[in-house]
Amino acid sequence: MIPTVRDIVGLPVVQAGEPTVLSAEQLDRPVRWVHVSDMSDLAGLLEGGELVLTTGAALRAAPHDYLRRMRDAGAVGVVVELGTRIDSLPDDVGAIAQSLGLALVVLHRQTRFVKVTEAVHRLIVADQYGELEFAHRVHQIFTTLSMKRPAMADIVRAAAELIDESVVLEDLSHHVLAVSPCNQPATAVLVDWQRRSRAMTEPWVTTPVGPRTEEWGRLIVPHTPAAAAKTTMVLERAAQALALRRMAERDRSGLEHQAQSGLIDDVLGGRIDDRDADARALALGLRRSSRFLPVTVRAGAPADRLDPVATQRRNIAVLDAVTHGVKSQGHSAICTIRRDGEIGLVLALDVRRGLDADATLRRLAESWHEAVARGGDTDTNTVVALGTGAAGFADAVHGLPEAAHVAEVAASMPNLPRPFVRASDVRLRGLITLLYDDPRVQAFAETELKALLRHDAAHGSDELAVLRGYLELAGNKSALAKRFHLSRPALYSRLASIERRLGVNLDDGESMTSLHVALLILDARRSARPGSVRLNPY
Repeated sequence: MIPTVRDIVGLPVVQAGEPTVLSAEQLDRPVRWVHVSDMSDLAGLLEGGELVLTTGAALRAAPHDYLRRMRDAGAVGVVVELGTRIDSLPDDVGAIAQSLGLALVVLHRQTRFVKVTEAVHRLIVADQYGELEFAHRVHQIFTTLSMKRPAMADIVRAAAELIDESVVLEDLSHHVLAVSPCNQPATAVLVDWQRRSRAMTEPWVTTPVGPRTEEWGRLIVPHTPAAAAKTTMVLERAAQALALRRMAERDRSGLEHQAQSGLIDDVLGGRIDDRDADARALALGLRRSSRFLPVTVRAGAPADRLDPVATQRRNIAVLDAVTHGVKSQGHSAICTIRRDGEIGLVLALDVRRGLDADATLRRLAESWHEAVARGGDTDTNTVVALGTGAAGFADAVHGLPEAAHVAEVAASMPNLPRPFVRASDVRLRGLITLLYDDPRVQAFAETELKALLRHDAAHGSDELAVLRGYLELAGNKSALAKRFHLSRPALYSRLASIERRLGVNLDDGESMTSLHVALLILDARRSARPGSVRLNPY
């Protein structure tokens, strides 16, 4: 830090001269350099910001003229070494210096000015070297970050750590994309954020992010920083890193999605507490609500599973369809891409007058089904699954794995009763979906159905379908005969054949339960999507 006049007066070499401050004006002004001279006029020698050291000959002869010329030349103050000549200056010289806005210090003991200049210049050079070293460190940190393709939050966090100040990144709508608080919770930084950011009546330091005329955000230190110059330099360098990252990621996903995904990841990873999570969610546009719903929207598998670029574009398209449906119906949400074709979101539902929550959810789910179907690249229908609602945003985020599980189960269920499903709709299928890849569970299903599977494969028959219908209809043979357009004798013959192959009695309740579970295990294995990649696993 560049020394001030006060810092210089406090140096041991100056204190040894027993200084007396006759004028305290400009004591806190930074000193650019120290100049030693007894000349009465330094107009051609000073450039501004200097502290003049003198023995006082010209000052004693004409104090007002001398001090006025020092002021006009740009000096911030004068230090006079008088030795033991205590009364060698006019009595009113301090008042004159004050009236001219100059610091005036008298040294009452003999002082070697060369020692003073050495000490002061050492401080100034050290400060300049420190600034260069800091600038080099800033350059290295952001260059290294850029090579690692960091998240926005990583860049903002690096800026905050460099200047030891809270830093916020917002978009042009004043939604907070990332925040790194310093020595205070995020809730304190983001309180009433959008109003304060729009008003800009506080002494904030701001730096635009993005190319000129194409700015897409602002980096903000939402208070007066301790070191304004360093803060500005770091924010500018961070803004460059963010702009480069945006250019590299422009075709991957939008800024808002990145910020929302990062928030959900932070909550699930336990990196922020609930209050900070709530504050960040509100700053990202999630409206306050008495209940937040964890939701999973799961589209069918893409037509081309082997093209990662096409898959990523499809994921973004599904995300856009989900977010558009939320906004167009007046709701708000924080969303993330969980894996291929699967969007997880925390929904703040806006229930309109005349509708209940289920009717509102039905309208929203139907709009998602229609929007995803318009893409035309899925091989199954879209599933909308709900987890257990929560009073807080963070608690709802922790319900996303439950919603994803319900969606996984519902994807294998035919004829869903409504456009969205809850955990209560999947029941036994949910348990089986959790366990179907266990070798013991697979062995059980194979043992129960092996004879029938082999017969159907060898003869191209549909006895497995008949068994499935029999179990789904709880053994109602009349309804089963109608479903397969069979006469009663033909149906009884088919059922007897199935009993012989499996070695069971289909009228036995335990046998029916065992076979039904085996069929559900088989369905779960067939509906599992091989090769799906988890993009943002919970």
